Amino acid sequence: MRARAAPCGGHEIRLLEGGDELFPALCEAIRAATHEVWFASYIVHTDAPSEAVLDALRAAARRGVRVRMVVDGFGARHALPWWQERLEGSGVALAVFRPIDRWWHWLQPGQLRRLHQKLCVVDGEHAFVGGINLIDDRRDLNHGELEAPRLDYAVHLRGALAHDVARAARKVWTRAWLGRDFSEELRDWLLAPELVDRSRELLGRWWQRTRGLLGVRKALRAQQRAAQSDRRPVRAAFVLRDNLRHRHDIEREYLHALRSAQTRFDLICPYFYPSARLLRALLGAARRGVQVRLLLQGRFDYRLAALAARALYAELLARGVRIYEYRAAFLHAKVALADAEWATVGSSNLDPTSLLLNLEANVVVYDAGFNQEIGQAFERALEGAEAIHPAGAPQGLGAWLKRLLVAWIAQTYLRVAGGPERY
Repeated sequence: MRARAAPCGGHEIRLLEGGDELFPALCEAIRAATHEVWFASYIVHTDAPSEAVLDALRAAARRGVRVRMVVDGFGARHALPWWQERLEGSGVALAVFRPIDRWWHWLQPGQLRRLHQKLCVVDGEHAFVGGINLIDDRRDLNHGELEAPRLDYAVHLRGALAHDVARAARKVWTRAWLGRDFSEELRDWLLAPELVDRSRELLGRWWQRTRGLLGVRKALRAQQRAAQSDRRPVRAAFVLRDNLRHRHDIEREYLHALRSAQTRFDLICPYFYPSARLLRALLGAARRGVQVRLLLQGRFDYRLAALAARALYAELLARGVRIYEYRAAFLHAKVALADAEWATVGSSNLDPTSLLLNLEANVVVYDAGFNQEIGQAFERALEGAEAIHPAGAPQGLGAWLKRLLVAWIAQTYLRVAGGPERY
């Protein structure tokens, strides 16, 4: 089993609630960029926040800043033509992760494994990580205009971890960019009459760039080693989930927090159907006397999500877990805290799609002040929630059959997606 991500110190971390706080901070950082901007999002839209970020990205590219943007081919499909038209000739390189603009794309293996990360890094100094897509909180793709903004969070961090976030965004952009353009570029290069001259030129550029990157990476490794031994606040770790080296890293962080918790564990999560390991850890924490509180969706955008979460209510409530459903608005936040120091904010839900299929990214923070801030946000959110009591949870044969149905759907979905057969 892989070791957990090692936290490093010396960070500044600010909690951002909703797009009203995230988007202005994002635009301010991009407008001040001098070197490079990496941006990744599951959903982008054509509304005012999207227009503001797009304008900031184009202006940065006009100043000579290297701007690279990647969006998910499914989540951003409705807005892609709008973005592609406006970025044409702007200098902003837009890549699409697993595009589905042709009917045969739907038949390709791995199309259910999506880019669900929400990342932005400016000059390797300012990093934004969380669950907030680039769309107004008062608008929903399926429900239109909303009377109240979605509940969602992100963090703005400065420190050594910004380089890790940049590396993650760069990898997924490169993967999407080469997946789209590599075949055409390779064909053109092989058929060019000046093949030898171009090869020499490209190899020369590659060697010069490699020498420079080796020096930069050596300096970064030294900086990160120093950061890992830095015990100053704020200590944090950047945790990914992918389908290669980091398949269970986010789940592992949650398991550690639950198994180590002594007094409390609070979770805000819209899509809740945890793995058997996580479910046992939740119940085990409650059995030890830990106060376990779950804030889940009360207004559902997908009926299957409601069925999956509510199928577990009876068992959780019977073991002492407190469940609340958020009714004030739609819920999209993925936030948790344990005891007095551990907290996480990110893109990962506790369901099969996030834990076993999608590309996800969370920041785990080890700091009493930040933990307290998350705790205050949790208490404010509870004001718009309704407690679920055991008498109101599904019971009896009907509840058992629904849980069996949900388990079958989850396993079937994972098999179709090429994931593990057991969850």
